Amino acid sequence: MTGPLMPGIGGVTSPELIPETKVEPEYPELARKARIEGKVILRAVIRKDGTVGDIEVLRAPMPDLGFTEAAIAAVRQWRYRPGVQNGRPVDVYLTVTVNFTLQ
Repeated sequence: MTGPLMPGIGGVTSPELIPETKVEPEYPELARKARIEGKVILRAVIRKDGTVGDIEVLRAPMPDLGFTEAAIAAVRQWRYRPGVQNGRPVDVYLTVTVNFTLQ
């Protein structure tokens, strides 16, 4: 058994987000009150069944004020059409950016 693969290497396709499963993150209350916006960049494993596995934080705003937790909670609910190699679904790494902007 091998670990997650990288899209574009060895004929591996990228997973595709199923749009109707995209849950928007809850804006952290402290950040909203302070009128602070932010961006969280995550590296997630998209499993061959389309669910989100392990998540690693690549970048988070400072101060964080809850952005990271909110981003991870939202992304864990997303579902994907899995990455494919040689016609079979495989676990794939995917970089996900979650933006927090005030309206």
